[in-house]
Amino acid sequence: MNKHHDGGMNDMEKSKVAIYTDGACSGNPGPGGWGAVLIYGEHEKQLSGGEPDTTNNRMELTAVIEALSLLKRPCEVTLTTDSRYVVDSVTKGWVYGWQKRGWKKGDGKPALNPDLWERLLPLLKMHDVTFVWIKGHAGHKYNEICDRLAVAEWQKFKK
Repeated sequence: MNKHHDGGMNDMEKSKVAIYTDGACSGNPGPGGWGAVLIYGEHEKQLSGGEPDTTNNRMELTAVIEALSLLKRPCEVTLTTDSRYVVDSVTKGWVYGWQKRGWKKGDGKPALNPDLWERLLPLLKMHDVTFVWIKGHAGHKYNEICDRLAVAEWQKFKK
């Protein structure tokens, strides 16, 4: 588990929320979808969406952004995803370097998806997020639900 905390309220005041996310793409780029499940106490909410022309990484990021955006006050979040791109970019600090360099990677090449990272970073400041990476398509209940949601979304764009 990788803890990401960037300030905020006292942990005792925060609600604990579990979020599971996944993105999917038919072709890369191609039609894509994302799915998320939020669990708070006994309450569970599923959400999903898609785009006609996107990439898998954009859908993975969008799932995280949309799920965190539903939280109206600072929360303690355990966010489980099968996206190494999302987990490593945040927990290894890459995204903060890209941002400092004007959305360029260490080799000077443009960082991908700066528009989405700019939406995610304020959410990471608001919430105390612990990222958990899991292997995709390995029978994890909520990862499988998110995958089904994401696939159903991209299939809406098939002609």
